[in-house]
Amino acid sequence: MHLAQVFAVMIASPSDVPEARQAVYDSLAEWNDASARTRKVILLPLKWETSAVPRLGGDAQEIINHQLVDDADIVIALFGSRLGRETSRALSGTAEEMNRAHAAGKPVHPFFSDEPLPRDVDVDELKRLRDFQEELAGLYSTFANTGELRSKVWQAIEHDIAQLQHSVDAPPGTNNGVDFLVQPASERLPKTDSRGRLKYETKRWVDLTNRGDVDAEDVVVEAAPDTSFWLHWSGPTTIQHGQTRKVPVTYSAATSRAAIVVSWTEAGEERSRQFDID
Repeated sequence: MHLAQVFAVMIASPSDVPEARQAVYDSLAEWNDASARTRKVILLPLKWETSAVPRLGGDAQEIINHQLVDDADIVIALFGSRLGRETSRALSGTAEEMNRAHAAGKPVHPFFSDEPLPRDVDVDELKRLRDFQEELAGLYSTFANTGELRSKVWQAIEHDIAQLQHSVDAPPGTNNGVDFLVQPASERLPKTDSRGRLKYETKRWVDLTNRGDVDAEDVVVEAAPDTSFWLHWSGPTTIQHGQTRKVPVTYSAATSRAAIVVSWTEAGEERSRQFDID
């Protein structure tokens, strides 16, 4: 018999990104195939098309909120060229789902498509979406194709699992100490050059999560010997149990291998560990 934790992942979006929705669904299935047995975690996709139960009473969005958003542990929000139909409580149904999940303390990951716009794009709706994107509080990500989206969803899910597993109470009498999880991540962000032309730059970083049950003190992060890249770390510092710190990294044309050394103090003892991040 195999016991596993189940984390529900809601796929939220307007109706114009069916391929992206399917890509996220497939990404979750691939994660389960690759990791569910060894990690003892199962990701349960929630989509209104297959997970919502028809019911009278209240408006449709409110029913979806109660049946899906409130049951979700993680929300993946996808946007193409539309923001979606406005509700009585938010700019759109998807925006309402994001707001409700965020207010409940759940991780919400917004992804905006960089793919070519459809020829029949609704200009007014596109402007609504761009205004929403610009005013969005927090960090969003973009994707140029479904392959890139699937990769980024995996990164987000790995980060969330570390946080969610830590929130589950450990059995009495257990003490795992400091347990670092290192996850490389990247994001392609739009920028405008001096001539007003749209360009893109890729920001890279490492998420350093202490998923143990004690704080890591005097934490220092350095590039491993015989590597050619730069990281930006101001330390030493304390990373509390359950806390994640971002470590920005910059690669050069000469970078062939990237690894970091994390050093910290635990129970008065100095410790260190090396992690590959490429």
